[in-house]
Amino acid sequence: MTYYTNKRILIIGGTGTIGQGLVKELIKHKPKVIRILSRDEYKQFIMQNEYGSGGMFRFFIGDVRDYDRVERAMNGIDIVFNLAAMKHVPACEYNPSEAIKTNVNGMENVIKAAVYNKVRCVIFTSSDKAINPTNSYGATKLLAEKLVQAANYSKGPVETKFVAVRFGNVIGSRGSVIPLFKRQILEKGKVTVTDENMSRFMMTLDQAVKLTMKAAEICYGGELFILKMPVVKLKYLTEVIIDEVCKKYSMDFKSIKVENIGLRPGERMYEELMSEEESEYAYDLGNMYAVIPTTFNKSEYEKFYRNFKHSIRKSYTSNDIEPVTKDETRNLILQGLNVGIEGGMV
Repeated sequence: MTYYTNKRILIIGGTGTIGQGLVKELIKHKPKVIRILSRDEYKQFIMQNEYGSGGMFRFFIGDVRDYDRVERAMNGIDIVFNLAAMKHVPACEYNPSEAIKTNVNGMENVIKAAVYNKVRCVIFTSSDKAINPTNSYGATKLLAEKLVQAANYSKGPVETKFVAVRFGNVIGSRGSVIPLFKRQILEKGKVTVTDENMSRFMMTLDQAVKLTMKAAEICYGGELFILKMPVVKLKYLTEVIIDEVCKKYSMDFKSIKVENIGLRPGERMYEELMSEEESEYAYDLGNMYAVIPTTFNKSEYEKFYRNFKHSIRKSYTSNDIEPVTKDETRNLILQGLNVGIEGGMV
């Protein structure tokens, strides 16, 4: 028996990389029902062929922007994972109103529907780009985080817990550079990089899934959970991908050119995992941090986390943390791709 055993679970945006990884892990815990709500009918078709329709699984075509659809899909549900988002930074930069509709208004719909249906717990997946955001995507994720925290104190008499998890870059996920670089190497004999000195926090799909599931199990409600992640330099990442793709397809790695194209709209050289202000309200849980809300019931959180130490007060940025070596980068990438996730080199 685990926290998820015999629970009715809804995964919004469940046909994406994180959603599919979450499904594979949740099955092991024997939930009563897993409902998938997404607007991607083709991926739903693929998942239906893999898992079957009926029994444990239910598939719903719909959009997080549509409150009525979200409310109906959430009926009788115990736990909700909201993975739906516009994630592509330039796309959000050029279409900010659309990013708001999905990332902010969509989160409002989830909160409202969860309160109406008396859901036990709602888990929202955010991004390290929400810290001191320089782009529309990060700004919408920051606002959604605030909505999640505030929901715990505007929910009325229901006992729903709202919690957020903050991701770095998930290796091999849709939109990541790994499948893009692989395609460029095979089709064009070159890769285009924004700046080789760029650094990023990176995590495997397995780490992302387990962080998300653990947050629901241990939360008080209102926290923001952040996994401690290694920092990877784009230069090492590029070299490793070129090495591995060329090795697999018997190509000469010396023939692959690296073209520097400069930063894309809204992009920055490094990412922040946790701001200095947040670190003052964060607890160190070992492999992750729990950032408590600064505006509500601080004493209750201090009591709940009394067995854990506060984190060191500082800004946690990929620019200030020593990046992993090239060999460590290779091990991290291969570990993340070993499960054969979408777009990988396996």
